[in-house]
Amino acid sequence: MSQSATLQRVQAVDFYGRVEEEVREHPNGTALLFLYCAGNPSGTEAELAEVQRFVDQLTGVNGEVLHDANTGVSAVTLPGYTLDAAHYQALLLKQHLQGRFEQADPRITLAALTEAPPRQTLKQMAETARLSTSSDIHIFTQEEADSGQNRILIVDQDATMREFLQIRLAMQGYETLEAVDGLEALELIPKWEPDLVLTELNLHGIDGLPFIHHIQQLDVKEPPKIVVLTEKRVEQTISQCFQNGVDDYVTKPFSPVELDARIRRCLH
Repeated sequence: MSQSATLQRVQAVDFYGRVEEEVREHPNGTALLFLYCAGNPSGTEAELAEVQRFVDQLTGVNGEVLHDANTGVSAVTLPGYTLDAAHYQALLLKQHLQGRFEQADPRITLAALTEAPPRQTLKQMAETARLSTSSDIHIFTQEEADSGQNRILIVDQDATMREFLQIRLAMQGYETLEAVDGLEALELIPKWEPDLVLTELNLHGIDGLPFIHHIQQLDVKEPPKIVVLTEKRVEQTISQCFQNGVDDYVTKPFSPVELDARIRRCLH
């Protein structure tokens, strides 16, 4: 099939449905790569052509390049490729695009599949690439796919911090909601029933240990896990939080990777 025909065809059908079909066509396994060019979110015809050309030159690979015109995300299948081999080709593709286009800033999410995952997982992978703030190639794991079932309420009066956490957690596949203070959070928890509350201690209205105590007293089917993310580093405060049922305590500034791991540990 010609390159132009391929691009026209995938833009005319359901993107994730087509990706599912492509994965199912390779029962022996395929690597799946989601690509988002942050320097050019719409994805120009020239960049798509370069991606197709790169895939076409791979020996013995009947790969497919699919593009979602709505989000600017592209999907690439590499049938028969192991995760390591696909990661190497993803690095080469990234270097190829950066060499061809000065403004190119490719963000890539990669997985090796033996069966077609649920459509929600495919969307999660695509969003991980689209929302990524790192130029590193992201290896999508089963843990991340499982985390898509979890809800996290972010409680922080700092709008910039809330936005950063929302983007970071969305990359991990979590469903998120935000509250600007403790009172709003206490109203949202019974209605939305989050699996975990990620909260600052310094909040307007009600904060600190009284806020933690109120969360635990809410009439909900299952109390949410509580992870404190705060600037408070006083040992007595940390000790009191754990004594009052907090599941984990992280101080600012923090490592996003470490926070990801601690949240996963609390939820699983």
